Amino acid sequence: MHEISLETERKTQLVDITRKVQSAFDGANGASAALIYVPHTTAGVTIQEHADPAVARDLEAAMERMVGDDWGWQHIEDGEENAPSHVRAALAGPQVLVPVADGKLALGTWQGIFFCEFDGPRSRKVYVTPLR
Repeated sequence: MHEISLETERKTQLVDITRKVQSAFDGANGASAALIYVPHTTAGVTIQEHADPAVARDLEAAMERMVGDDWGWQHIEDGEENAPSHVRAALAGPQVLVPVADGKLALGTWQGIFFCEFDGPRSRKVYVTPLR
């Protein structure tokens, strides 16, 4: 397993981690897939277009609009309602599985792997496991 460490800068932020995930496969001969997993309850991971940074910003805004901060949430942590962060993370999901061909992630031309922060800024981790 390879661990990627991240520092996020905003409450809601998508961070392109495609290159960092790919670098985890240097020397991982024979892998047929990559499991990318986020061990946090207020963060997730997704595959989306990474050619235009505006797509990530649009997704950030959409998540905030789909799950409002002002809905009268019950879960309160450290004096703050972070329940919307948990719901947004549930929508994104904690893992993606990507095929690997000849040591390279088999992503589509426009696809990238994004870490999804919903309760930042924070220090975060992503685990990448080559599967055989």
